[in-house]
Amino acid sequence: MSFPRTTVAGVSLPRLLIGSNWMHGYSHKSNGTDTYIKNLHASGDETAAILKAFLKHGIDAWMAAFSTKPNPEDLVKMYQDKVGQKLILIDTPVLNMDDTPAARKESEDIIKMSAKIGSTFCMIHHASCEQLVNRNKKTMDRLGDYTDMIRQAGLIPGLTAHMPEIVIYTDLNGYDVETYVQIFNCMGFLMQIEIESVIKTIHGAKKPVMTIKPMAAGRVTPYVGLTFNFNVLRDQDMVTVGCLHEHEVDEDVEISLAALEHRLPNLEARSSPAKQSIIR
Repeated sequence: MSFPRTTVAGVSLPRLLIGSNWMHGYSHKSNGTDTYIKNLHASGDETAAILKAFLKHGIDAWMAAFSTKPNPEDLVKMYQDKVGQKLILIDTPVLNMDDTPAARKESEDIIKMSAKIGSTFCMIHHASCEQLVNRNKKTMDRLGDYTDMIRQAGLIPGLTAHMPEIVIYTDLNGYDVETYVQIFNCMGFLMQIEIESVIKTIHGAKKPVMTIKPMAAGRVTPYVGLTFNFNVLRDQDMVTVGCLHEHEVDEDVEISLAALEHRLPNLEARSSPAKQSIIR
């Protein structure tokens, strides 16, 4: 089975992307939850099970800050060996944006590592690219230095944009960027401006947008979060979903397909104590 796909810079991508926060311990909830996630995924087996579950549906693109993790070559090789397939890696590295030769060399080395581990996309992390935003001039000064490094490494450049200004200023100035990551969910969770303004930014973007945190880090159910995102995004845009364990994958895929097909999802009823007959 193949999930509906879109094209970004000539690369075919599923419209549902594999997220990583619920594998790597970034719950956006509590330290206890972070610790639980890290312990659950410590061996890599649970992560591999999730990846296999997504691959079963033809979802083969995985987003994470791969190149800035410890031993990234070994990490990526381990997972691709476990699943028996090369994944499309959407790397979101944190770069040193200081305007010094040493900082540029550090960033260039990270970008080269991104290429070495087999990434296709190199999306500069929001904590880095936000440092270049100049609201007064509506520019991102020196961005071209880093997108050129990414191109020289044979990768496709993109930006992770918690700030909607990143999308707007990049399009305005014609910077060499092929896609964006943008937080978008029905709660406005971690979004810097209201939902209505962010969706206008996404619809106005000149390039496809990869949205993240559709379920507001577990604050809304998958049905609510995924149905909302897929019903308001453009056909070329994507939704990135994180799963804690493999059993969540099939549900998320079915909900997403139902949203795209404008039908009710075929899901098992939830269990609850003394469930009443009206609860389905």
